[in-house]
Amino acid sequence: MNTDSTRTLTRPVFDENPIALQVLGVCSALAVTKTLATALVMCLALTAVLTASNTAISAIRKLVPRSIRLIVQITIIASLVIVADQFLRAFAWELSKELSVFVGLIVTNCIVLGRAETFAMNNSVGASALDGLGNGLGYSVILIAVGSVRELLGAGALLGYQLLPLASEDGWFQPIALMRSPPSAFFIIGGLIWLLRTWKTSQVEESETDVLVPPTPARSES
Repeated sequence: MNTDSTRTLTRPVFDENPIALQVLGVCSALAVTKTLATALVMCLALTAVLTASNTAISAIRKLVPRSIRLIVQITIIASLVIVADQFLRAFAWELSKELSVFVGLIVTNCIVLGRAETFAMNNSVGASALDGLGNGLGYSVILIAVGSVRELLGAGALLGYQLLPLASEDGWFQPIALMRSPPSAFFIIGGLIWLLRTWKTSQVEESETDVLVPPTPARSES
C-alpha cells in the first residue's frame, strides 16, 4: 500500500474523524452505545455500508448524469442498508431488536452520503473503498470508546461479562444510572473531543472573537 492509500485509510481515524472533528453521525452515537455489543454491531453495519456504497458509486460515477446523482446515491445506500438490516435480523436477532430502527437510519447518516458525494464521485474505486473503510474505522473508534465507558460505568460489565463486583451482590461498585441514559454519551463524546484536540492542537478552531473583533489601533502620542 503506497503512502497516498495509507493516508486515505488512516486520515479519518484521528486527523479528520467524522464524529470528533466533523460532528457527523452523533445521533447514532447517543442511541446505540448503551452497551459495547450494540455499538460494535452498529460499527460493523455502518462500515460495511459505507465501504460498499463508496465502491459502487465510484464505479459508476462516470455513467451517472450529475442531475440525478443524489437519487442514484441514495438508492444504492438504501439498498445496502436493507441488506445489512436483513442480515442482522437473520443472524443476530436479539441485537437487531436492541438496535431498533437505527440500522435502517444509516441511509440518512450524513457520513455515508457525505463521503459518497464529496469523495466517491470524484475518485477511483480503490481510493473510494479505502476512504469508506477509513471513515467507518473513525466512526467505530468513537462508538466503541463510548459504548465501553457507558457499559462499564453503567453496569460494571463489558460484552455482558461482569468485571466490577456490584454493591447489590456484596461488591464495591455502584452502577452510575446516568450512564444508562443517552445524554451520558454527550459528556463522553465531549471528553473524547477535548482529549483529541489536546493531542492534535491543529484541530482547535480559531476563536470567533479573534475573527470578528479587529485589533485596536495603537494610539499615537501627541
